[in-house]
Amino acid sequence: MGWLWAIIVGFVLGVIAKAVIPGKQHSPLWLTTICGILGAIAGNAIARALNVHETRGIDWSRHIFQLVAAIIIVAVVDSLYVATLGKRKQRQRV
Repeated sequence: MGWLWAIIVGFVLGVIAKAVIPGKQHSPLWLTTICGILGAIAGNAIARALNVHETRGIDWSRHIFQLVAAIIIVAVVDSLYVATLGKRKQRQRV
């Protein structure tokens, strides 16, 4: 059941990250979900390193770290995706 929650949380984080980033993102939804999962993992690691991974009630700081990490990862992966997509189009023209 843990993998299902990872996919759900990754999907939500990825969609929120795409909504926060200005402009249009070209990466597909499956790639955005993977980026969200990676953002959740990175955010948890950062929260654990700063010793704020377990608090009373809702772990707002952990969730903020996850979201910021997801935003960064989605932005970087989307720019790489667009760059490789452009190279593919150039190869097809030649």
